[in-house]
Amino acid sequence: MAHNLIMHVIEYIYSAHSAFAYLGSKRLLQICADYRVKLIHKPVILSPVVESQGSLPFGARTQSHVDYFFGREIERWAEYRNVPVINFRPTRHDADYSVASGIILALGDTGSQVDNMAHNILKAHWCDDADLSDLETLERLASDLGHDAGSLMKQAQSDEIQEQLRENSDWAKKRNVFGSPTYIVNGDPFYGQDHLEILEHALHKPFASTTWVNPLVN
Repeated sequence: MAHNLIMHVIEYIYSAHSAFAYLGSKRLLQICADYRVKLIHKPVILSPVVESQGSLPFGARTQSHVDYFFGREIERWAEYRNVPVINFRPTRHDADYSVASGIILALGDTGSQVDNMAHNILKAHWCDDADLSDLETLERLASDLGHDAGSLMKQAQSDEIQEQLRENSDWAKKRNVFGSPTYIVNGDPFYGQDHLEILEHALHKPFASTTWVNPLVN
């Protein structure tokens, strides 16, 4: 049931291949429906954003960290969120996902079509081991959602859309976004899908102001 509240805005920063964006996607969309939220999609190329904050690129992290991240952590959250997920790291997880991001951007930055496309791209990667760099796979995803796949793919690969993806990534760097997903609620950032419950709390009862200086508003 939708809450009778003012319209809120969430800026949703994520990568099209993000495990935790996928794990939180269904819950995020339900929260947006319940609280009359305008969800603004800002897909990014993740590695440069993460590295700009001083974090190691994923390939440089220890094997124990990788095993934990792609093993137990994803497994637990999938069970908690009740969402299906493959039990291994996607085969082509490190492939170029700029066109997949472009498909999302070609549909705009808000609305049900964008929501559905983003969710289904994430789901295809994490449930079906889809290669997000494979153009035929992306065309099929677009067609399955009722789009003119040829036209959408052409837009997704255009200089204009790919420049928008770069601009989103630069925007995220300048606002000190740590990783994917990050949700900015009326200017207040929440990093990680594990924060969706306190994000929901903030929609009906904003947290008290503090002396913390929000780097995302500069």
